[in-house]
Amino acid sequence: MRFARRRFGHYEVVDFLAVLFGYAISGERTLEEFYQHLQPFGGPFMALFERDRLPSRSALSRFLAAVTEVPIEALRTLFLDDLLSRPLSNASQEK
Repeated sequence: MRFARRRFGHYEVVDFLAVLFGYAISGERTLEEFYQHLQPFGGPFMALFERDRLPSRSALSRFLAAVTEVPIEALRTLFLDDLLSRPLSNASQEK
């Protein structure tokens, strides 16, 4: 997935997705709260995704402002296909 945006600096889309995935599973009420708690652990967190550094808040903001509906729908389709291809529970294995 590519974005026609020049001011993301040295970050790639995967850097921003790592932050958004972390936020999605964090339980934090806002992205701002998540970033505040993540900041001291940014390097190790991003290393989980084999990335070097946590994107700055301003870079994340520019990324989110640049996202259009087309890549969102592409990701939604990929995630839905993945979800539907896997069983949601081990009920079939328990029999």
